[in-house]
Formats: sequence, C-alpha cells, structure tokens
Amino acid sequence: MNAGRGSRPDPLPPLRLVGLDAAGPEDVVFDAAGRVLTGLGDGRLVRIALPERPGDRADIREVGRTGGRPLGLDVLPDGRLLVCDAERGLLRLDPEDASRVEVLADSIGGRPLRFCSNVVAASDGTLYFTVSSLRYGLGDWPSDIVEHRGTGLLVRLAAAGEPEVLLEGLQFANGVALAPDESFVVVAETGARRLTRWWLTGPEAGRRDTFADDLPGHPDNMSRSAGGGFWVALAAPRTPPLDWLHRTAPSVRRAAAAATRRLPTPPARAARAMEVDAQGRILRHLKDTGRRYRMATGVAERDGRLILGSLAQDAVAWCELR
Repeated sequence: MNAGRGSRPDPLPPLRLVGLDAAGPEDVVFDAAGRVLTGLGDGRLVRIALPERPGDRADIREVGRTGGRPLGLDVLPDGRLLVCDAERGLLRLDPEDASRVEVLADSIGGRPLRFCSNVVAASDGTLYFTVSSLRYGLGDWPSDIVEHRGTGLLVRLAAAGEPEVLLEGLQFANGVALAPDESFVVVAETGARRLTRWWLTGPEAGRRDTFADDLPGHPDNMSRSAGGGFWVALAAPRTPPLDWLHRTAPSVRRAAAAATRRLPTPPARAARAMEVDAQGRILRHLKDTGRRYRMATGVAERDGRLILGSLAQDAVAWCELR
C-alpha cells in the first residue's frame, strides 16, 4: 500500500520531558503496571514511573545492565524483558532480579549477531527480531542508510530452536510488530521509508508484501496502538538529496557512505510519530512543533499517553493524546 508523500503533520500535544543521567533511550515500552522501560547508551536499563499529577516528579530506577548497548525491547507476559543489544545479541532478563542476563541468540548460521535492533514475542513464545545491518555496527548506522546496500534481516527464534532468517536484503531493518491476531509481522525498513509485511497465517503464509511505502519519514521502532494498528517513530523526515543518492550507482553510494563515517550526522530537529491502521493507512502524523525533543526513535501508547524515546537525547518525552 502506498502511504503517499503528503501526510502533512499535525502538531504533537505539548511534550513533557523526563531527564535521564545518560543519553540514548532508543526504544520505549510499557510494562504491565504502566511504567516505562528503556535502555541507555551506558548499558543500563531503567524503569520510569511517569508522574500522575502536574508538579510530581518521575520515579526512575535502574533494573539491569546488559554489558553492551541495549536498543529494542519487549515485555513478556511473565514480566521478563527481551532486549536487543547492538553488541551482545538477543538477551532476556528479569527486571525484578537482573543478576543474570540470558543470551538467547548471539549468532546466525555461525556468523556473530551484530546490530540486533528490535524484537517482539508472539503468544506461543516465538520471537521475531531484526538485524539492522550485516555490514555496519551501531556507531556507523548513517553509512548503512547512505550506502543503501540492503543487508538487514528479519529473524524468527522458536522456543526451542535456532535463529531462522525469514527475510533478508532489507534496507536497515528496524522496528518490528505483530498484528493483533498475529496473522502477520511488520518490519520497518528505515532506509527505504517502508513497512514490509511477512504473513504468518492464512493463504499468504510465508510470503512478503508491502504494508506501507513512500512514508513521510524514515521509520524506526514500532509498537501496537490502542486502536488495533501501529505506532511508528519517524527518526527523520524524507529528504530529497537522500532519495536522489539512493538512485545513483553503487560506487557513488559507497563513496558517500565512506564520507559519512568521517562527518557527524546531526539528529532530526523535531520529533515525529505516525499511527497507521491494520491495513497500513496513515491515521495520524504528528510532529513536535515546539522542537523540545529531537529524533524520535521509539514510541509507545498506554492509557491515553504517548511516550517517545530518542537515540540522540538524554530524556524521554511524553504527552497526553487528544
């Protein structure tokens, strides 16, 4: 489905920031009690109880350390936390007792698993996770976007099995989410401004198609929305120069990617998030016009509140949805 180049954004409701003592809360998820979990650039995982009344302070507590760089998260029904660590692979820990970190997968076919990005658990215990790039690590993520070679993966891990690649050749595979009935899984291709669907059940089982494309920005992490669709964090708006570069010869893109590694990549100047329905149609495209928060890479909704995370900020942001 073509989402269209338009979708002029509406203003995000006023954002409230919760400052953290380290940068990079890249993904955000809610636990069963409505608290926010996120991972930081120093390897810590923290749990945030958002304030209930104006003037109250958020309660922030450390609940674990991965020993690497935590990115995408998912909370299991028993309260344990799945963590995609860019350095260590797919992990699991108990926020109530984080003394032991389990490594669920750290290689695929004998190849070390690098740049594990996001994960979602099905009701039968099957895990679906993404690998953003087989070529670049987290520190060089802009180079993968620029080179546009497409080495990202969607991987399935059964309860008692080995990692199985479902999709390869993805353009910076990032966020991942399951349909409410678990009939399909959707993966965000950041480098292609596209959401790709892999059917799990029904007559199309085992096939891929495009869930939404030509998005107004580069999709990052995803989560289920209250309306039965999906929230998608848009890490950056669409930029015509990058679109042009993606149409050039591979040698040109390689040279540009090499130059990108030597130059800092400034984060997007405003946070954006998008809600799509179960058919991939854009319902809402929201932008922080106050520019209090930059480069939204994670988004989640609960009880009328929207929470944002960012690879580039030392805070999470939240608002009351109208």
